[in-house]
Amino acid sequence: MIEGKGIPMKVGLFVPCYVDMFHPETGIATLELLERFGLSVEYPVDQTCCGQPMTNTGCEREAAKTEELFVRNFGKYDYIVTPSGSCTNQVRNNMTAIEQTDAVKHVRSRTYELVEFLHDVLKVDAFPWAEFPHRVALHNNCNTLRNLRIASMSERREEPFSKPKALLGMVKGIEFADLTRPDECCGFGGTFSVFEEGVSAKMGQDKVTDQLKSGAEYVTSSDSSCMMHQEGCARRMGANLKYIHIAQILNGARA
Repeated sequence: MIEGKGIPMKVGLFVPCYVDMFHPETGIATLELLERFGLSVEYPVDQTCCGQPMTNTGCEREAAKTEELFVRNFGKYDYIVTPSGSCTNQVRNNMTAIEQTDAVKHVRSRTYELVEFLHDVLKVDAFPWAEFPHRVALHNNCNTLRNLRIASMSERREEPFSKPKALLGMVKGIEFADLTRPDECCGFGGTFSVFEEGVSAKMGQDKVTDQLKSGAEYVTSSDSSCMMHQEGCARRMGANLKYIHIAQILNGARA
């Protein structure tokens, strides 16, 4: 139940494989944050990958079993929420290796990235428990930005908007650091960082350089994968930057 709104809602929490392995604190923060709004949240213990690595490398048919398992795990929920825009994009726009049954269509249409769920579905208007008195730069994953439309794109002539910035703006004490090229890819790209290691590393270094020039103390995003890549580049460059998932800030993380 959403406090004060009387809306019963059963939510399935999808924690991507890389978050589970490398950034479990992001999954925990997402769960705690959703529960703060009175939601009934469940974590199906049989969940695995959404199939994105296979699809991204052109092995669509090989993702079929993974997709079938995903639908079995999450078919019963009103909404599926995940702290990853790229995984949301995979489920919503690329889960096509299996027959498009009503169950599959339900799962695809009801899978939301955390920020858009808070902004568009719950329409959250306050985070009274959250305080983060730091200068923060915002990174939007390419899939999240261009396929989920989490924010306006600089290459389009449109009125600027940013769902993550709107939510972060409700956090007490936060200050935004503006990047010179906010929509530029950081170079992670999943398997791209493996097959095109040199290009990926240079793109990550360029991103970190922009973040340093902005005067940011922290960099935040709704995608741990991009931040994992950027943080690795920052460490190798000796850059004094910290990286934190937006779920942690909105959940009241203390630096």
